[in-house]
Amino acid sequence: MNYRTLGKTGFKVSEISLGTWQVGGRWGEPFKEENAETIINAAIDAGVNFIDTADVYSDGLSEAAVAKVVKKRSEEVFIATKCGRQIQPHTPEGYTPEKLVGYVEQSLRNMNLDTIDLIQLHCPPTEVYTRPEIFEAFDRLKEQGKIRNLGVSVELVEEALMAMKYPNVATVQVIFNMFRLKPNEQLFPVAKENNVGLIVRVPLASGLLTGKMSHQTTFNSEDHRAFNRNGEAFDKGETFSGVDFDLGLEAVEELKRLFPGQEPLAAWALRWVLMFPEVSTVIPGASRPDQVASNLQAAALPALTSEQMEGVRAVYDRYLKPAVHQQW
Repeated sequence: MNYRTLGKTGFKVSEISLGTWQVGGRWGEPFKEENAETIINAAIDAGVNFIDTADVYSDGLSEAAVAKVVKKRSEEVFIATKCGRQIQPHTPEGYTPEKLVGYVEQSLRNMNLDTIDLIQLHCPPTEVYTRPEIFEAFDRLKEQGKIRNLGVSVELVEEALMAMKYPNVATVQVIFNMFRLKPNEQLFPVAKENNVGLIVRVPLASGLLTGKMSHQTTFNSEDHRAFNRNGEAFDKGETFSGVDFDLGLEAVEELKRLFPGQEPLAAWALRWVLMFPEVSTVIPGASRPDQVASNLQAAALPALTSEQMEGVRAVYDRYLKPAVHQQW
């Protein structure tokens, strides 16, 4: 495992880490604590030392499972969680310093911790980034020793740029993958200039970039890939990176031609993300322990050639850019 610096935090984190949105089981299935613990242990065994969770993942059960495992390990493992998505309706007016402080304190209780390594605002509405009092609340939490660092998880590149104007923002979590190239053009240079760590989520475009899906693939009715393709429940950019499913399948077939051989497309998709030095860590999810091992294959792959990098850009430009580039 290779390690990179996570911006202003100074943490040296595994370049491939673990996201825990579906760590207790497949999307739409009940949370299974034993499965979650097996996955988390497998990741740490392989050198992962950064785990991303959120208070709304399985109603706090994900947070609890992550902390339970980490406490039993001798290795230093950084825990990142998020707050704000409990606000319903999810509107700017619902965001207050008092509510956010309360959510942080609840996460501390969920995990039985005194301090959170990294707390992140969980994709708040754009207007929230214009309110200094929201960000100042986390300075007080830091002074009280309840958090070590503040980050933001964003939907839009523009939101990330707004957030980085606050000096206490140490990290930005953003969707970046072969189907979502805009962050590299507009966000990455500014993050580097401001020493802000970049955490990449949805690197496999909700599974499209595994290369294993087809027109016959079906999804559980409780799976966001079934019910959120048009943003019915939350930002549609979180589902297949906002790409039309059928169009995405066409693009995937083109990508497969760029990466012939034994390694799955998923590994190359993760290795592609790591080609960008501004990225601190990428956090693919896993619903089974073997998926952890599969994700970590990417770290051992050789660097992509210039022809492959140009090929990915050409596929994006041809199939996806007109539909997605300006939306996020």
